[in-house]
Amino acid sequence: MPWHCNQLEMPPELSKALGGGDVFERVMELQGQVFRDVPGRRTIRLNLAGHSCFVKLHFGVGWREIFKNLFSLRLPIVSALTEWRAIRRLTELGIPTTPAVAYGCRGTSPARWRSFVITEDLGDIISLEDFCRDWAKNPPPLHLKRQLISAVAHIAHTLHDNGLNHRDFYLCHFCLDAKRLSAGEIRIYLLDLHRMGIRSIILQSACKKDMAALYFSTLDIGLTRGDYLRFLCHYRGMRLRELFRSEQAFWVQVDRRARKLYNKFYGRWPVTPFDHTAK
Repeated sequence: MPWHCNQLEMPPELSKALGGGDVFERVMELQGQVFRDVPGRRTIRLNLAGHSCFVKLHFGVGWREIFKNLFSLRLPIVSALTEWRAIRRLTELGIPTTPAVAYGCRGTSPARWRSFVITEDLGDIISLEDFCRDWAKNPPPLHLKRQLISAVAHIAHTLHDNGLNHRDFYLCHFCLDAKRLSAGEIRIYLLDLHRMGIRSIILQSACKKDMAALYFSTLDIGLTRGDYLRFLCHYRGMRLRELFRSEQAFWVQVDRRARKLYNKFYGRWPVTPFDHTAK
């Protein structure tokens, strides 16, 4: 990890709209509708150069947070560069995500780097978490459910087959384009990429965490055993018999991890379509 950071990538028209001068500082001082405000990081929405944009501001994480992550064998996220790179990589792979507009980073210590990434506002979108929330009581048309299962499996396969892991791979981070959906077209954006792991080959442990997170986030939306098996076949590109012959141990571990996550979050153990007591 380098100590010094001094980068700015911004189209000239946006620099002009910001009024020139020290453009980096102008961005870091922007105010707008706050969508997220946590220690060291804030996300706002505002109009820039006539376009609705999201600005994600990073103010430095501190050495304590860096060492906490390192001691837990996790890669610390110290700037907006991770998201900037992730957006570019997903775009190369053909996975829809929020288009990148600008990026900047400044500082002489990773613990105190200040940085930002500006992305386009996607407009009218709905997360799959919200879209699928009532499926257990009001099942969707079968063809629509299968389309979505196939689309999510394709995204997961493309990510993992190219060395990427999301690290927050929950249903809420898959968003449907509402306008296209009303016209019968499925287009899913993958969002919140600020923690994404980018390697040449994905670690099995990283893949397992992504799959467990996704499985956990779908346990209450009424999916059947057949739905999950369909997802696995699409995701792995294998026949079911071949998949269980070669990867059964892996998926048992994914299932176990998802159940523990569910219990940690809800304070109770889930009932899944793979339980012997499930109807």
